[in-house]
Amino acid sequence: MFVNFPRWSEDAPVSVAELKDGKPVAYPNDDWNSWRNARKDEVDPKTHFVCVQSVVADGQDRLWVVDAAAPAMAHVIKDGAKLVGIDLKTNQVVKTIPFDTSTVMQASYINDVRISPDGKTAYLTDSGAEGALIVVDLDSGSAKRVLSGHPSTMPDKSVTIQYDGKPLRRPDGRGVEFSADGIALSPDGKTLYWQAIKGKTLYSLPTDALTGWATASFVPESLSDRTLSGKIATVGENGPADGLLISRKDGRMYVTSPQDNAVKVRDLTKPDGGLTTLVQDDRLRWPDTFSEGPDGTIYVTTSHIQDSADYKPGAPISLPTELWAIKANQAAVPGSTGSGTTR
Repeated sequence: MFVNFPRWSEDAPVSVAELKDGKPVAYPNDDWNSWRNARKDEVDPKTHFVCVQSVVADGQDRLWVVDAAAPAMAHVIKDGAKLVGIDLKTNQVVKTIPFDTSTVMQASYINDVRISPDGKTAYLTDSGAEGALIVVDLDSGSAKRVLSGHPSTMPDKSVTIQYDGKPLRRPDGRGVEFSADGIALSPDGKTLYWQAIKGKTLYSLPTDALTGWATASFVPESLSDRTLSGKIATVGENGPADGLLISRKDGRMYVTSPQDNAVKVRDLTKPDGGLTTLVQDDRLRWPDTFSEGPDGTIYVTTSHIQDSADYKPGAPISLPTELWAIKANQAAVPGSTGSGTTR
């Protein structure tokens, strides 16, 4: 089991960790985790984790690490933005794909990733100032930024993120402005889903519209925004949501609902299946990112964004965050609704 710690508001002693007996241990080794904000002029950002936003395992026994390389969600450290693949059998880095400034811009914050079932393509969201999707050919390392600034990847101006019964705002009055964030891939790899946190609409696109290049020849023309825009489908409304996941076991889409301290599910087999609350619990303070275990257990992190110093002046710099397991079809915990439990 693997977790990561982004440098959102402070330095961190570890960026990627394997949980052993419930404790995080630097992964794949101490050296890759040795970046420190104060040592940015000494440590090579190409070969060290700078600000890791997500870790996702694929079906080929590889762990993919998304390094946004933007401590404090500020500017991207030069040569730091990358996708790193680690072989889970050898615990060795086997692939590092750097992103140039045409793919990850200075105001970018690459967020989450999904890997195609055949292990050949990665899809990422950019939740920075100009939202986008990023498509990566994992064999060649070629990457293409698509739908940059498109309405489907940008914040929805009509949406205001609420928390604890009032708008969530910074001290200067700014609200939450995160662009494309949650991303999900159908089990057959044929449909990609995404949405902005400051948004309400879930969008989808057939992946064959995104993978129009040969192994050794990237073809940007086949990924023009004008071509892609006409293939985007509106799936339905989730309301503000962060993490998305489609279960390999039951095919349902799991959706985190930060405003409601909840995890919800959507039936994708219906034209507009709507949302059903699986579990709602006050301990789920900003449910964030999902993963699924081999036995179908759904895991979700809570990042407590609304409790951070960015939105609550005087709050501790370091906040407690948690990793929760949700087991469906068990008795609901007190204060929750639906058929899930958290632990």
